[in-house]
Amino acid sequence: MIAERLLALRASMGASGIDALLVTARANIRYLTGFSGSSALLVVTMHEQVLLTDFRYQSQAAAEVGDVAQVIIEPLSLWTRLIDVLPTLGAIRTVGFEPSQLLVSEHARLVEQLTSPARHMEWRPVASLVESLRTTKDASELRHIREAIRMAEFALDETIRQVRPGLSELEVCGLLEGHLRRAGSEMHPFEAIVASGERSALPHARSSQRLLATGEWLLIDFGAVCHGYCSDLTRTFTVGTASADQRELHSVVRESNLTASGGVRAGMRGRDADALARDYIERHGWGAEFGHSLGHGIGLEVHEAPRLAKSTDAPLPPGAVVTIEPGIYRPGWGGVRIEDDVHLGPSGPDVLSTFPRELLELA
Repeated sequence: MIAERLLALRASMGASGIDALLVTARANIRYLTGFSGSSALLVVTMHEQVLLTDFRYQSQAAAEVGDVAQVIIEPLSLWTRLIDVLPTLGAIRTVGFEPSQLLVSEHARLVEQLTSPARHMEWRPVASLVESLRTTKDASELRHIREAIRMAEFALDETIRQVRPGLSELEVCGLLEGHLRRAGSEMHPFEAIVASGERSALPHARSSQRLLATGEWLLIDFGAVCHGYCSDLTRTFTVGTASADQRELHSVVRESNLTASGGVRAGMRGRDADALARDYIERHGWGAEFGHSLGHGIGLEVHEAPRLAKSTDAPLPPGAVVTIEPGIYRPGWGGVRIEDDVHLGPSGPDVLSTFPRELLELA
């Protein structure tokens, strides 16, 4: 799989007019080499790959990278070693770099030290060369995402069995994170959101000391990680019996989720995918309360391309895994979001997450 990724990357490099690509984003380095360490630089030329890392990762790099790339262990400065190594990699005149990842100070250093007549190199920003390849998930990637979803759903099921009035949001979050670890999650792809009562109207609430009370909302947004690949799920519950208003609002969000999950397709513009859920919510009078986009891609990062947003004209790529997460938020009263992970397969959407979407009354 990595050989195929490198072949596709080199085709993109040729089309972009660059002789080499400096890769600094950790997710991109892992995608192209298998290396999962936290400190590395990767250079891809038209003929070879060179990975620079430090002594802490000597054994790990040998095990994870193998013969995919030449591995150089640098005890002092990766950037100094990069400046020495680049001129030895053949006739390189134009080097692409990831503009959203490379610090201005490091870019200035590279330009300054590699512009002599003997070492002159042009540094060109090239956005999303690797990220565009990552949008389409191969079989192994899809397998890891499915397992990350399974871990998350197990943890959520175990957590809600323990929910009761009087627990704090942070206590619920602690239970959830413990169950995620027991399920095998390598890490938390983002800070879990546990928001109750009126705080559920905060789309990105931080879990707090607020205590759960009977008759209130409980929104839980979180994910798991398997072999570096993420899942991202949200469900909204009530603590105790739901009111008629709560049932009505939850029903609108659930139906908008089902409409979008069943209708999204590869090739559809991001804005048209967003409209599948947004139009349904607007028809029911809640359009102003759905203020964020419908979803995003997931993979080695929990937020990656593509985007499902009303401002996005780009088509959704085949094989992508995206979130479908409509929500309605009423300040001072509460909010509902229901989020699933969906694979854009050749025969249509495949909803990977299976946790119940109907309103569950806890405790």
